Amino acid sequence: MEQGIRTENLRLSYGGHAVIEHLCVHIPKGAVTVIIGANGCGKSTLLKGMARMLKPEQGRIHLDGRDIHGVSSREIARRLAALPQNPQAPEGMTVEELVAYGRFPHKRGFGALKREDFAIIRESLGIAGMEDLRYRLLSDLSGGQRQRAWIAMTLCQKTDFMLLDEPTTYLDMAHQMEILTLLSALNRREGRTVVMVLHELNNASRFADHILAMKDGRVLAEGPPSQVVTQETLRAVYQIEAELAMDAKTGKPVCLSYETIDHG
Repeated sequence: MEQGIRTENLRLSYGGHAVIEHLCVHIPKGAVTVIIGANGCGKSTLLKGMARMLKPEQGRIHLDGRDIHGVSSREIARRLAALPQNPQAPEGMTVEELVAYGRFPHKRGFGALKREDFAIIRESLGIAGMEDLRYRLLSDLSGGQRQRAWIAMTLCQKTDFMLLDEPTTYLDMAHQMEILTLLSALNRREGRTVVMVLHELNNASRFADHILAMKDGRVLAEGPPSQVVTQETLRAVYQIEAELAMDAKTGKPVCLSYETIDHG
């Protein structure tokens, strides 16, 4: 059985308008994969398809060799946690109540949460740096604090696969680094497969094992950062001329500066 996530001849649409068409791509299991590309290229749409938030009009999506639309919602939730852009929670919900939702796929019927569930909730709050805010209402938090609360809920699901759409949105530079370092550590320590959409190219290069570079619903380049973060690929994907260098600490390419291409 093939491991990871694979799409076959995938077509994803909104209101009959195809955003992704004939896409065949493989997300390797046990790696950190980052999807990059300009706004509107299909990054979030692809992630929604893989998270079963958007049903394909054509083609298939396999999770460890099984069609995700042939598996029950509960089983998918035990295997795959997804954090979309700008998630919404009911009014009056506390941080701890939100994070506890991550344990629901593991409950049996209408049974109450068990001691081990509460231990995982506390652990997830601590990892995300939200333990001191556990009783606060989500509506009273800053954007960055709310984002970390949602990440804690995602961690609480304890899934093999984590799909996150711009998880560093609203976070300052220090908290961006904390969250990305955390996700990288979960991958290295527990073998979780992490798939993220990121806008910040240098963060993508630093934390990714595997990068998908998209344009107009297609994958133009994929592979390790050294093969994808190149002047040629960035020119094709972003329409920029970039000055790149190799980071001595990480061994990954970094973008030092760039200019937009003048088509005049």
